[in-house]
Amino acid sequence: MARPLANMKVLEMGTFITGPAAGMLLADLGADVIKVEQPVTGDPFRAYKGGLYSPHYQTYNRNKRSITLDTRNAADLAVLDALVADADVFIQNFRPGVAAKLGVDADRLRALNPRLVYASISGFGPEGPDRDRPAFDTVAQAASGFLRLLVNPANPRVVGPAIADAMTGFYTALGIVAALSERHETGRGRLVETSMFESMCHFNLDDFTHLFSAGQIMGPWSRPHVSQSYVFECSDGKWLALHMSSPVKFWENLTDAVGRPDMLSLPEFKGRDERIANYENVVALLAPLFKQKTRDQWCEELTRREVPHSSMRTSEEAAHSPQAEALGLVVEDANGPQGPFRTIRFPVSFDGERTTDIVAPPLLGADNDEIVAPLRKNSRDLHDEQGRQRP
Repeated sequence: MARPLANMKVLEMGTFITGPAAGMLLADLGADVIKVEQPVTGDPFRAYKGGLYSPHYQTYNRNKRSITLDTRNAADLAVLDALVADADVFIQNFRPGVAAKLGVDADRLRALNPRLVYASISGFGPEGPDRDRPAFDTVAQAASGFLRLLVNPANPRVVGPAIADAMTGFYTALGIVAALSERHETGRGRLVETSMFESMCHFNLDDFTHLFSAGQIMGPWSRPHVSQSYVFECSDGKWLALHMSSPVKFWENLTDAVGRPDMLSLPEFKGRDERIANYENVVALLAPLFKQKTRDQWCEELTRREVPHSSMRTSEEAAHSPQAEALGLVVEDANGPQGPFRTIRFPVSFDGERTTDIVAPPLLGADNDEIVAPLRKNSRDLHDEQGRQRP
C-alpha cells in the first residue's frame, strides 16, 4: 500500500474542519497523526445529541490517534513538549493569540524542535483589520467573493457543503508537504500560515482573473453561461446535468438525441456566442424535451451519442455507481469503535496503488494509555530523580 508520508509524525490540535482536514490528508498519505484534544469534551465537532462521535467529526478524523491534554496544566504541557521533541509537523487552527495562551505558539515549539513544520490556520490571517474577527465557512466564502457566485438572487439561500473549511485544510496540507520537502534539503522546519480568507480568494481565482484581465465582475450565472452548463428535470422527477462547452459535435449529437435536427439552425443555437447570449431561450427549448423521458432513458440516449452528461446523483447513488465500484472508491474499517465505518478513499494513486486501508476515527482519548501514560511516567521519574539529586 502506497504510504509516502509513513515516517512522518504529526501533532494536530485542530477543531471543527480546517485543522482536522489538513491532518486527515496527511494521515491518508500515511503520516502518524496524533489528534490532541481537550479532556472530557474533545474537538467540539464530536458533540451530537450528547454523544462524542458525530458524522461531522467522523468526516475529517479518520486514520488518526486521539489523546487528551490540557496544556494550561504544567504536567500536560510537559507531555506535549515531549511529543513535540521528535515530531515533524504541528497543526493548529486557533484564533490569533490563543495558541500562546495554551503554550503551543510557534516560537516556543520551534525552539524545542527546529525541524518542526508548524502550521497555523486562522480566519483572516495574522495581521490586518479583520485579524481578530471570528470566521466560519460562510463568512469566509462571503468575504472572498465566492459565495456571491453560488447564491440565486431570486431566492437567496446559503447552499452546498463547507467549501471554505475544506479547501483551507487542503491548502494547509499542501503547504506542509512543501515545507517538509524543503526541510529535506535545509534540515530546518518552517512556519506555514494560511487563512480561510486567503485560501478562498485563491480558490476563487477565476473570478479575480476576469476582474484583473477584463474588468468583469462575475455573477452566479457567468460560468454556467460561458461553459454552456445546464440541469434538466426528467419525466420521473429526477434530474440530469449537461456540460456542452466544446466541441461542436456534442451539440450536433444532442440535436439527434432530443429529436430536433433543426435546432442548430435556430438563431439562438447557431453558434457558441449565440447560445451564451440566449442562455435562457436555450433552456426554454430544451427543458420540455427532457420532461418527455425518464432520467435513465436520457442517460442511455446521451451515453450512446457521447454527449457530456451525468445524472444528478445523491451520495447514495454515487457511492453505488458502477464507476465507483470499479475504482473501489468506498472503503471500510470493519472494526470501528461504533461498528463498521465506511468512507471515500484518498483519490490519488501512486504507481497504480490505491490507499484502501482505512482506520475509523478514534474515540476521545483512545490512545492515552499508549502515548500519554508512558510520557507522564517518564516525567514523574525525572522529577523524582532531580529531587533526589538536590542537596
